[in-house]
Amino acid sequence: MKILLLGATGRVGSQIVTYTLQDRHQVTALVRTPEKIEINNENLTIIEGNVLNKDDIKRAMHGIDVVISALNTDGTTTLSESMPVIIEAMENEGIKRIITIGTAGILQSRTTPDSLRYQSSESKRKSTRAAQEHHKVYDILKQSTLEWTIVCPTYLPDGEKVGKYRVERDFLPEGGVEISVPDTAEFTYRQIKTSDYVKSRVGIAY
Repeated sequence: MKILLLGATGRVGSQIVTYTLQDRHQVTALVRTPEKIEINNENLTIIEGNVLNKDDIKRAMHGIDVVISALNTDGTTTLSESMPVIIEAMENEGIKRIITIGTAGILQSRTTPDSLRYQSSESKRKSTRAAQEHHKVYDILKQSTLEWTIVCPTYLPDGEKVGKYRVERDFLPEGGVEISVPDTAEFTYRQIKTSDYVKSRVGIAY
C-alpha cells in the first residue's frame, strides 16, 4: 500500500513511520525539515514541503492509496488551514481514505451529551485552544466525501507499547486516563486495513 504520512517527525507520526515500514508499505513523508527523519529505508520517500502549500501537497499525493495525518496543533492554525488543502488534493487524486490524530476533547461528553468533552466539565484542560483546532478539522472532514477516521487519544505519555487498550466510537472509554504514544500510533496505523471506524471519531485509552 502507498501511504502518505503528514506529521512524520512528531511523537506519534515517527512511530507510525516505523510500523508502516515494518510491514513493507511504501511511505511518503511530507516534512518541513527532512533531516529530522533519521530512518534510511528504500520504501521511505521524504519530500520537503509544507502542508499549507497546494503544490507541495499535490506532489506528495501522487499515486497514494491512503493518507495518515499525525499533524499537531503546535500553537498555530496550521491544522485547520491545511485540511481543506489536503481534502482538495485527495479528491483530485481520487483518494478516499484519511486517518487523522485528534484529541479526546472532541469526543462526545458523557455528562452533557449535546456537547463535546472540551466544552463540558469532563475536560480537565485549562486551555481549549488545541481542542478548538481539532474541532474545526472534525467539522471540515464531516462535510467532505472522504472516508475519514479521527483517532482521539487522551493524555499521551511517551511510555511503552502495551498492546492492550480500549477503544470506543465517539466517546472516551469510561475511566480512561492515558494511552501511550506507541499504542496510539499502532492503533492509528491499523486503521488502514479496516473500515470499522469510517466517518467516526474513536476514543482510545487503557
